[in-house]
Amino acid sequence: MAHHQSYWEKQNFFTADVIIVGSGIVGLNAALTIKQGSPNTSVIVLERGFLPNGASTKNAGFACFGSISELIEQEKICGTDGLHELISKRWSGLLKLRALLGDEKICYENYGGYELFRPAENSLAEECVLKLSHFNALIADIVSEKEVYSVANDQIPSFGFKNISTLLKNKLEAQINPGKMMKNLLAKVNGLGVLVLNSCEVNKINEEETQIVLETSQGNFKCKKVVLTTNAFINQFYPMLNVVPGRGQVIITKPIPNLRLKGTFHYDKGFYYFRNVDDRILLGGGRNLDFKSEETTAFGETDKVQAALLKLLQTIILPDTPFELEQTWSGIMAFGDKLHPIIEEINPNIFCAVRCNGMGIAIGSNTGQEVGELVLKDL
Repeated sequence: MAHHQSYWEKQNFFTADVIIVGSGIVGLNAALTIKQGSPNTSVIVLERGFLPNGASTKNAGFACFGSISELIEQEKICGTDGLHELISKRWSGLLKLRALLGDEKICYENYGGYELFRPAENSLAEECVLKLSHFNALIADIVSEKEVYSVANDQIPSFGFKNISTLLKNKLEAQINPGKMMKNLLAKVNGLGVLVLNSCEVNKINEEETQIVLETSQGNFKCKKVVLTTNAFINQFYPMLNVVPGRGQVIITKPIPNLRLKGTFHYDKGFYYFRNVDDRILLGGGRNLDFKSEETTAFGETDKVQAALLKLLQTIILPDTPFELEQTWSGIMAFGDKLHPIIEEINPNIFCAVRCNGMGIAIGSNTGQEVGELVLKDL
């Protein structure tokens, strides 16, 4: 492609002070932070897909910071103080996202979040109920609320669930529209003069003496600093980082008349999640059925997971309601043995902000801001 570029194109489209790879929620927040902190710094965002090619426009749209069973497992990994810090970052990230774009522009709706338990999971349910006061106390100073988590068994009949014996509620959990979020985030960065180029896949990063050259499907780009916000796809460039991809498969029904269900719901320690959207049920998850197969950056669906999602709809979520599926899709998340994202300068002038651990909506804004601030200090 290089020999087809004009002088003007090379000067205005293929050269920048900072190039960000990945136009998801983290990448665009990094661009915002850099431009707001240094308006004269030129910033280009390169995106391999026609739309953000990971999870930013493919996720379920949960504005959440953790169900009780998830928090129990996470506390085992990082300790009580570490979990407090994690939840604080998730909550402040959600507040930042809402303040940045406004609730209306992201379709923020606070219907509450719920966690479901079957009779066969009574021991886990009992453990979670015993932990309610512990986690309410842990997050009280973060959310300025004393009783966020509670038992909500009286609401089971109103939702129409079958074979559910315990229901726990998080009154602060909400839902958003990820597509509208990203459209408005793109408009925000475009308004600051950030150039976002789609269908431009970076194949190689060359570190030269005075500049960095990115070899892409559209030609070579030159810059002073690179920020990689490709989440699970970082392994293409730096496989030594502790990042494991995790595919999330999603299905959505056609509109259901008189749908009774409103809110965001978690099931089986958060490995399944569902919500209402436009009179439909959106349901995703099931990667725990075959972790190895779902540790992939390949989009697509599998018979095993699709069958499990369909069965969950038929037997628990909509047991007495006829429904039809409208479509399926998948998104790629990134996980690791630590719960914090990786935000660092990997090599001189090459930065990364990756591994959101399935919490991109909650921590994406802050993660992008943090890596953007790292770049600003180094300009």
